[in-house]
Amino acid sequence: MESGAISLALSALLALLMIAAAISDLRSRTISNGLNAAIALLAIPFWIATGLAWWPDAALQFGASFAVFLVFVGLFAVGAMGGGDVKMIGAVMLWIPLPLFLPMLTVMAIGGGILSAVMLVYSKIRPSDNPVEVPYGVAIAAAGLWALHQQYLNHFQSIASS
Repeated sequence: MESGAISLALSALLALLMIAAAISDLRSRTISNGLNAAIALLAIPFWIATGLAWWPDAALQFGASFAVFLVFVGLFAVGAMGGGDVKMIGAVMLWIPLPLFLPMLTVMAIGGGILSAVMLVYSKIRPSDNPVEVPYGVAIAAAGLWALHQQYLNHFQSIASS
């Protein structure tokens, strides 16, 4: 199999894994460690298939992803994010080209804000004693799918290249 076909197949697998994580988060407000580990570990064959040099490209990719992960660990520490969501962000960012990091995080924040507003309205319509839990994995998956679209399906100028 050609490396372009392999990277495309791995990207499709990433899309399926992100959709599975979003569905899991919607249903149970959890994202399994196994699912997050699969997303993270499959980034390595993706890097190989796309020809990402180990030094400095893969090291920069890992370092930038780890930095994003650490920022969200801080949000977890103050109770603003769930642990599965934080791990999913770190894992997905391993796949995202560096120029798309900030645009993806922006799309994720907008999606998360919309999702939070919907959850708040829902909690007003159907009051509960339980605190409102936002399934942020949905916003992460939506932003990840958007980034994949930018990388592989958008034949026009990418937001990241401007």
